[in-house]
Amino acid sequence: MKLRRLTFRQWVGWIGLTMVAILTIAVAVWRGDILRAGLDPQVPFQTYKPPIAPDYGDPAAWALRDARAQGAGDAAVFFVHSTTYEGGRHWNGPIGDRKSDDWLRRVVLPNHAGPFAAAGPVSAPLYRQASLYTRLTLREDAREARAFAYRDIVSAFDAWIARHPTGPIVLAGVEQGGDLLERLTRERVARDPALRDRLVAVYLMDVIVPEGRLATNIPACSRRDQLACAIVYSPVGDHNEGAANRRLRRALSWDDRGHLVELQGRTPICVNPVSGSSDETPVAARVSRGATNATGLEWGARPALRTREIATECREGLLRHTEPDLEAYRETGSWADRRKSRPYNLFYGDLEADVQTRAAAWRAAHAG
Repeated sequence: MKLRRLTFRQWVGWIGLTMVAILTIAVAVWRGDILRAGLDPQVPFQTYKPPIAPDYGDPAAWALRDARAQGAGDAAVFFVHSTTYEGGRHWNGPIGDRKSDDWLRRVVLPNHAGPFAAAGPVSAPLYRQASLYTRLTLREDAREARAFAYRDIVSAFDAWIARHPTGPIVLAGVEQGGDLLERLTRERVARDPALRDRLVAVYLMDVIVPEGRLATNIPACSRRDQLACAIVYSPVGDHNEGAANRRLRRALSWDDRGHLVELQGRTPICVNPVSGSSDETPVAARVSRGATNATGLEWGARPALRTREIATECREGLLRHTEPDLEAYRETGSWADRRKSRPYNLFYGDLEADVQTRAAAWRAAHAG
């Protein structure tokens, strides 16, 4: 059979289709790398000019400033939010970035600060946070940007504690906020006997802290009525080994000089928020006090909770958990959104109960 020869136009068409197919495959394979590169500021941190520092005497520098929910207790809560600024132009996000603030107020605060609203007035500083890009690379520039954010948290804490000179205090942070709060707790709170005596507990959520790095006088919590201890956990789906490996591979923690260093094989601390203990015994789903997706709720509005839903276990330093097969608990949005803190909270009810129990124990210990 005689083959028909292709015309020049047909050759051009075939070449074009081939190029489109190659580009489609390349984007599918390297999409993450392409999008990650788009968030790179492309300037060394040493020559980077950071945004203007916030003034924590100004209410505008706070996402929440002593925000009180109805029926709240008397424990002042200092909450440090997770990464909301994606990157691109800046290593550290400027205060007032509209997209970052929208994610913070719509997603992070109702889901991750919300569980502490019943304990007392909640304050959450805006700060020049390290960008999402710094969470996706181990470059030295990224580590310096993350360390830079710490200075704002120290300033915010000083302003906050000056407004709350007495009474019980609760410290809570999620993801980047938890990393910064762990350092603050070790360097400022643990060294001050008066602050330690006021401390109900520290909540370091979605955070990896290697064994031996917590302050000796603020240990990991071992029981629910323990005071001046830390609830530390990094949640990963029970069968998601890829996510578990990535989390451990990318993990950085503070050393004694304030530098971020890799785990180097050290096992992370895990305190199960459902049991309030570092015990590694599996905890059945029937004990779970309530998962929720509170995204979009106004501050002070308590979300509906799904109890008896999540089985948990501290295993090899990570909080392994079952995942509900519900649309509300699936990560959606852009590539960058899916790499931020979760837009729901599987342990909302557990954290809410935990902080209230410990606050009651603090009041009982300081009665009279």
